[in-house]
Amino acid sequence: MTQPTVSLVDTDPAELAVDAIVIGLHSQPEETGALLPAAGAESITAAFDGKLTSTLALLGAGGSPGEVTKLATLGAVTAPLIVAVGLGDEPRGSAPATEMLRRGTAAAVRALAGSSTVALALPLPDDEDAPAVLRATLEGALLGPYRFAGYKTKPRPGQKKPVAAIQVHVPDATDAAALAEVTRAEAVARSVRRARDWVNTPPNHLRPPAFADAVIDAAKDSGLEIEVLDMAALRAGGYGGIVAVGQGSEAEPRLVKLSYTPQQVADPKRVALVGKGITFDTGGISIKTAAGMWEMKSDMAGAAAVGATMLAVAALKPDVAVIGYLAMAENMPSGTAYRPGDVITMFSGKRVEVLNTDAEGRMVLADGIARACADGTDYLFETSTLTGGQVISLGKRVAGVMGDPQTCERVRAAGDLVGEPTWPMPLPDDVRKGMESEIADICQTNAGMDRAGHMLQGGVFLSEFVADGVDWAHIDIAGPAFHTGEATGHWTKGATGVPVRTLLALIDDVATNG
Repeated sequence: MTQPTVSLVDTDPAELAVDAIVIGLHSQPEETGALLPAAGAESITAAFDGKLTSTLALLGAGGSPGEVTKLATLGAVTAPLIVAVGLGDEPRGSAPATEMLRRGTAAAVRALAGSSTVALALPLPDDEDAPAVLRATLEGALLGPYRFAGYKTKPRPGQKKPVAAIQVHVPDATDAAALAEVTRAEAVARSVRRARDWVNTPPNHLRPPAFADAVIDAAKDSGLEIEVLDMAALRAGGYGGIVAVGQGSEAEPRLVKLSYTPQQVADPKRVALVGKGITFDTGGISIKTAAGMWEMKSDMAGAAAVGATMLAVAALKPDVAVIGYLAMAENMPSGTAYRPGDVITMFSGKRVEVLNTDAEGRMVLADGIARACADGTDYLFETSTLTGGQVISLGKRVAGVMGDPQTCERVRAAGDLVGEPTWPMPLPDDVRKGMESEIADICQTNAGMDRAGHMLQGGVFLSEFVADGVDWAHIDIAGPAFHTGEATGHWTKGATGVPVRTLLALIDDVATNG
């Protein structure tokens, strides 16, 4: 679906000729229990002669986070509809938490499907927090109404088109900093939407060659350098992990490399991004159970996030060199599939004893990581839907992060900043000891096939392929990459686009702080 257009306005919200105006609403449980309009809604409140909050309360509004209440204005203001979105308790600072605004704005704009133009009259402080608050509001407005185009031959009955245009009320619509935030938010949202589209695409429509072609097509006019290795090149280059996983499918694997180099920086810091691109995961010879296997179309979410992040990098042009590596394969059982018991020589030269072909992600990622280190990098961030252990340990919203402690902390801070939380996990020596092989350098999983610390096993394995001196982190997004429930906040049903915004925040951090 087409992304909404965004513009800034400084006209009195009560006078805006739009289909609906979104305002914020706070609860005050510690006082009278009365509702409180959020900052930005002053002229709307005045137009209702002080009866706005009491009327909203009669309609069931309570101000709880993300709650949406609609009220016909009956001519009190120019717009025919007011939409109040709950922002929780009245903030002690100048504005609500950015993530609450991001989620609330997303819910409100999504609820206005069928409207042509919507205005947002939400809190925007006049201090150093203003850019972050505006950014969160814009991201929510652009991501909330996302809808995958799908393959229906007939429209769903009663389904309305998402909002086409969004006006955001600010103190000065010509302010250069605010306009820059709009440009950034549009680029970031386009990339998140692109990642969601790729992940939501059915696996028969996005096998490795088609996925590679889709990335190439998206990047061809971006200014990024593009390199693609097919099966012959992967074999010749010694990418044993990618070849092993991909050899069971008639749709051959690919490694896509996208490179960005800043033009105005003589010796920029270098960041490598590596993503797992298993376009469908049957488990291979170690085949999965049928229940929920359809969701394995999302096993390429890491590569989708890296590819989409690179598109945003090309648009935003940070002062840091960034290279993305997308390791693509389809894990299928066949007469040519790799087997438990195989020993695979990886790109790094290490030899891996395969115990479970369903632990395929770490095989392709190990080659991608080793290639990134061979090319040279200062920082390496890898992301993947790697283990069910992540979901068991941290749930569906919080990603696990492993690697250098200081780098993991940077990932955690970046995730908190953009509303994509992560939690650092250890890489214990005893887990590595349990992966010793009698015949190779390392087993691909615990040698006793013990799933204890399953998420940690994945991180420990990948650490073996990171070169000395490279600051690195592995981000396991098995849960956060795909949302099976109904839309909530800026997540819609299906692919979420996690962790595109975290990766972009990390790139900004490196560009600013080294």
